[in-house]
Amino acid sequence: MQENNLNCRVRPTKSKSIGKPYYKTDNLLQRQFKASQPMEILTTDITYLPFGNSMLYLSSILDVYNGEIVAYKIDNKQDQSLVNDTLNQISILKNCILHSDQVSVYTSYAYYQLCEEKGIIRSMSRKGTPADNTPIESFHSSLKCETFYINNELNSSNQIVIDIVENYIKNYNNLIQQKLGYLSPIKFRELAA
Repeated sequence: MQENNLNCRVRPTKSKSIGKPYYKTDNLLQRQFKASQPMEILTTDITYLPFGNSMLYLSSILDVYNGEIVAYKIDNKQDQSLVNDTLNQISILKNCILHSDQVSVYTSYAYYQLCEEKGIIRSMSRKGTPADNTPIESFHSSLKCETFYINNELNSSNQIVIDIVENYIKNYNNLIQQKLGYLSPIKFRELAA
């Protein structure tokens, strides 16, 4: 190539300019998903719901103590208000640990400020390690596998998708589970009070 003065065209590299996270924190749970009382350790995440006529997003919070979904919100935008509105649905004990991954909505100033106001201790998974947030990742996987992936009509209306998710969460929170002594997550929490 040099002898014939040939050069190749190099593709320019693209850089993402998503901004820097305001605040990241350590992984306090270290995959130890055990709590001694309700609302002591919570996990949160956002999952995609590409099953309607447009993309929807589910933000949910799971109580590690009994596996109950204590808050959730479905929206057509994955933005700061989605996670903040989800968190504002519940009253949280002071010094509750809330574990998330490192996506931008969880490392933003607005989320940091809301957690500070509520007295929440934040914990974060290592980057690119979904196993660090297993309880909520597992719930989202079960939701999709037990509803949408077995449904032949995946292109439903958004309202049908929302109804399916809301019914699944309601049934999930009331489903008797062997690991909870044959109680539902809601009954198990009520007995702890």
